[in-house]
Amino acid sequence: MQYRQIGSSDLRVSEVSLGSWMTFGVGIERAIAADVVDRAFGLGINFIDTANVYGRGAAESFLGETLAGRPRGSYILATKLFGPMSDTDRGLGRDQVAKQLDASLARLGTDYIDLYQCHRFDSDTPIEETMEALSAAVRAGKVRYLGFSEWSPANIREALAVSGAQPFVSSQPQYSLLWRRPEKEVIPLSAANGISQIVWSPLAQGVLTGKYVPGHSAPAGSRAADDVMGRMMGPKMTEPTLRAAQDLKLLAAEAGVTLAQFALAWVLREPNVASAIVGASRPGQLEENAAASGIAIDGDLFRRAEHIVAAIPRESVKVPDVPGFNKRR
Repeated sequence: MQYRQIGSSDLRVSEVSLGSWMTFGVGIERAIAADVVDRAFGLGINFIDTANVYGRGAAESFLGETLAGRPRGSYILATKLFGPMSDTDRGLGRDQVAKQLDASLARLGTDYIDLYQCHRFDSDTPIEETMEALSAAVRAGKVRYLGFSEWSPANIREALAVSGAQPFVSSQPQYSLLWRRPEKEVIPLSAANGISQIVWSPLAQGVLTGKYVPGHSAPAGSRAADDVMGRMMGPKMTEPTLRAAQDLKLLAAEAGVTLAQFALAWVLREPNVASAIVGASRPGQLEENAAASGIAIDGDLFRRAEHIVAAIPRESVKVPDVPGFNKRR
């Protein structure tokens, strides 16, 4: 496993990191989830990403219990706030930052969070209020560094303009061979301001593993076949996208790697990407994904892959709306 620095921070994280969306606490059995975490450490993964809204606290609680026996300095822990935790608890207002941070710390069983991220931009709260609250959390020692997820370039510039605020060091966008929007503005803007990308869904929720074949049912035990974990996959499970994935699988074979490894190596070719977050429903998936760290792929194969993806109709790779999260503005 190789490691990269997150932006202007002193956090050095594994190029492949462990996520918990729709898996820990809700999607897979507890014993299997614990095995996944154990295997992650065995593979050199030192960065774990979660959020308060994942299972309404279930993912954080699971991690708090599972990580309890490990030295706190042996891993880097990231969580988020913004999404609805009750009918009235939501957003990035001053009171919510204080309340949700303390709740996350309690569930995670820790005195501090290495990277505290705004899950979305809160257009109902003045950015100055949000930045003041987050900065206070850093000064209090409850948070080491700050990040955001799925903010637009305009959102980022608003935050950068707040005088005296603690700086952001990370951005967490969706980014993969199938979804390259961050390249246009978010990545250049971030790179110019000491902010790294920690990308989610680099495998397009499993589509970029090649396991889903056009005209065939999703394999038993896969994310798409699961009623809980597969509910967000609809827009990506189109015939043009699945056909393209099979073509990409042939390119990966030319490189001597699996498609998942090829897709992760493509994401990691970008210097501004510090880590690619992967989910896993069994330890074996992590072993394959972790092996992508440090892989060198011929640039011509990447260019051919981009050409294949460019031919997919845009509506076949759109990002689904997530209930309870507002659209970027």
